[in-house]
Amino acid sequence: PAGARRAEGKMAAPMSEGSSTLEPGAAPYGNFPNYSRFHPPEGRVSLLPGGLLRSLFPAAARPLLGLDVGCNSGELSVALYRHLLGLQESEGSLDQPAAGKDLNLLCCDIDPVLIERAQQCSPFPASISFANLDIMDSSAREPFLSSYLGRFGRSAFDIGFCMSVTMWIHLNHGDSGLMEFLSFLSSLCKYLLIEPQPWKCYRAAARRLRKLGRNDFDHFRSLAISGDMAERITQILTKDCAMELVCCFGSTSWDRSLLLFKSNGSNHEGRESSEQEQ
Repeated sequence: PAGARRAEGKMAAPMSEGSSTLEPGAAPYGNFPNYSRFHPPEGRVSLLPGGLLRSLFPAAARPLLGLDVGCNSGELSVALYRHLLGLQESEGSLDQPAAGKDLNLLCCDIDPVLIERAQQCSPFPASISFANLDIMDSSAREPFLSSYLGRFGRSAFDIGFCMSVTMWIHLNHGDSGLMEFLSFLSSLCKYLLIEPQPWKCYRAAARRLRKLGRNDFDHFRSLAISGDMAERITQILTKDCAMELVCCFGSTSWDRSLLLFKSNGSNHEGRESSEQEQ
């Protein structure tokens, strides 16, 4: 979430081969170095109701566990954390012991440089963790995420965030990669807040790459899942991943929907998510 340019791809060091990779648009996994300047976090968090965690988890044991996939350099992750816990901008690490009792947030991104920046700037180091992880590398993600959950005696996250990441998964891993990614997230999270990029963003990303003389995205021309991406992703999650659409919180000023899904519960032991309907 923060610069939610969620970059899940297979490249080990997406932004380290020489300075030319820092040209605007040369971020094949969405790992833009100054993402939050273009899409400020307030544009998303202002759409989310206050008290959302209380309404979703009225009786759940705390801390709640959150997973933010493709967090870029962390600005959106921190803004989401503040908003969900009702913390003011001025409140930082002095308040974190109390805040950390309510929510622990694990944020990951494929770009180690962005993660390092997020770690250095985090106002809540005790309750927000930033990790360099390629979420599409199952051999890396399974032990890492299981280990994190195990520290809390849990097998699933209460809520996952996937903010403007789906396009980068889709362009780099194709239709099957997108399906696998959504299936994995839905199996791991009781609730999922997702912000899909619309199809026009796919065309713009491919255009940027061509303008820079780069090869096109491997899968762009062969994608069968296309068109209204919010609708297509909703179909995948509800038909194939045993989730239901709880709410659409509207659209950002740059035309992206914020969609909240809930697991139907059979794949999670947590009862609280199925007990209450919003």
